[in-house]
Amino acid sequence: MVFPLAEDTSRSERSSRPQLQHPQQPPHVLSGELTRLLFDGESRTAVHATWRGLLTDEGFHHRPGLTPEQRIALSYERLRQVNEAIDSPEQLARDPERLAALHEWTGVVDGGLCTLASIHYNLFLGSLLDHDSAGRDLSDFSSMRRTGTFLCTELDHGNDAPALQTTAELDPETGEFVLNTPVAGAQKFMPNTSLTGGPKTAVVAARLLIDGEDQGVYLFLTPLSDDKGHLPGIRVRRLPDRTGTPVDHCLTEFDQVRLPREALLQADHGRLDADGTFTSTLGNPRKRFLQSIDRVTTGKLCMSAGTLGMARASVVIAVRHAHSRQISGHRKGLRVPLMAHRSHHGRLLHSLALAYAMTFLHRSVLTRWVEHDPKDREDAARLVAVAKGWITWQARAITTESRERCGAQGFFPVNGMSDLPLNVEGGITAEGDNLVIWLKAASEMLFERQSEDRPAADGELSERSLTDLSFLRELLAKVVAGWQSRARNALRQGPKGDPLARWNEASAPALEMVSAYACLQATDAFTAAAARAQDPEARRTLEELCRLFLLQQLSTHSGLLLADNHMTAEHVRSLWSTVNDLVARLAPHTMALADGFDLPAEFLATVPIADGGRIGHEHCEQPDAGADLG
Repeated sequence: MVFPLAEDTSRSERSSRPQLQHPQQPPHVLSGELTRLLFDGESRTAVHATWRGLLTDEGFHHRPGLTPEQRIALSYERLRQVNEAIDSPEQLARDPERLAALHEWTGVVDGGLCTLASIHYNLFLGSLLDHDSAGRDLSDFSSMRRTGTFLCTELDHGNDAPALQTTAELDPETGEFVLNTPVAGAQKFMPNTSLTGGPKTAVVAARLLIDGEDQGVYLFLTPLSDDKGHLPGIRVRRLPDRTGTPVDHCLTEFDQVRLPREALLQADHGRLDADGTFTSTLGNPRKRFLQSIDRVTTGKLCMSAGTLGMARASVVIAVRHAHSRQISGHRKGLRVPLMAHRSHHGRLLHSLALAYAMTFLHRSVLTRWVEHDPKDREDAARLVAVAKGWITWQARAITTESRERCGAQGFFPVNGMSDLPLNVEGGITAEGDNLVIWLKAASEMLFERQSEDRPAADGELSERSLTDLSFLRELLAKVVAGWQSRARNALRQGPKGDPLARWNEASAPALEMVSAYACLQATDAFTAAAARAQDPEARRTLEELCRLFLLQQLSTHSGLLLADNHMTAEHVRSLWSTVNDLVARLAPHTMALADGFDLPAEFLATVPIADGGRIGHEHCEQPDAGADLG
């Protein structure tokens, strides 16, 4: 069946199209308090204001009619605009909270920009600063006379990056390093190393060879190109177009490229003295590699933030469209907004609940990473990895659902949604494939004691209510412990003498454990945020939304909870009606919940379906701007 993109209406009918229908309550007090809680109150200005302000700049609005190459060039142009808005790029690279916030807002308007900013500020400039940077001139990079890029992943080595094959061999006679790509599989895969965007310099992950001995993987500062083209010994080939917002991804290889001694990024995990003596505080080459690419952990926070912003934007646009889009009612001549239907607003409320949980989890995990004690570093890094997997996967679900709720209008880039699901896919894979980083976390968590710091309430199980947040949280903790127990048993009962086969038996329940653990962490962050609410209505609304989130998560585990005597049959039977009642109570607050995400009015005014219109209305028609960047 083919659906029309717009009705054939007269000018008078177009001018009287339905406007956004806000609920019959003063939403500004509620949404203002929700914004304060979502964006950490006082830090909202210091951390988020600069990046949020970019969305109001005309240079960041949708540009129709661009070719893929022009879109890439525009992303680099915008990267320079970002740099102009920064007092100190070096301070930004050292500040995980502002870095994450940069991704949280720029991902909404330009997934390519989000990628480029992550590479330049976090992976490239951050890596330079994290190693011995005293005396190193960074002005070319902080001014963006040269754009930084990061070359680690190889064609044959992605998740097994510690096995990469690029080499940097010390020449004892000259003191230089010779950077080389020994085999085709060692070509660096997908860095943004083309000539688009101007001259570039990379930090390249390569095996340090001294007197033929492999010292592990380190980073080497490597100029790639200048105003005339790529430098001698450096071969770059563009990869085919990918899905989502285009980026100039390439294959890059090195043919005996000579680098000065200072190209090696040194720190305690590896230093080379003037006489060629190598020293390291770490005896394990794998640990040296992980220390070299430590910026990947901050990168996980950035990828989570980027997809989080995309998810929030998509559901805001869908909610606003649902309030303004009128359809036929139950009797002739009656028109009602999409939002009137439980089948529509129920799905959007589930997405809103999930987006709030994701946001509060990200805030909590980011704080944990910023404030962690060195002895707690591994646990904090693992939590970052768990959160990255969960948030980016949920972002995929939200952006897909939101696009569907906008029907055919959601297919058009000008409506702000069509690129988002595909851009989220980039976050799922970047800085560690989700499944791989969860498997690593699962193996570490498998035999950890799952302490329950909240004792179960007294009383009969049959008397516990599904509207009781503490009971729902308790059930989720039981889910985590239950999957951990099943994974342990599967591992113990697996084939003896075959570690891979044993892990294959345990991996599925172990991944369920990690997923439930992420939800539990999100729940604790959610309830903590609700407790900080100063406005009683905001506290009640957040608690209701958290109940909806928890019931959504628990529904898939209800059978096992019933079998293990943690729920009664009546609890299971009443799940649907409890959720239905919650949705009915929350429906009047849907617009206020969306407004809490604080997307600028100036940005929303450029998105037709977020501003009471749709493609085909006269005010939505835009000229072809393809020649603007030609």
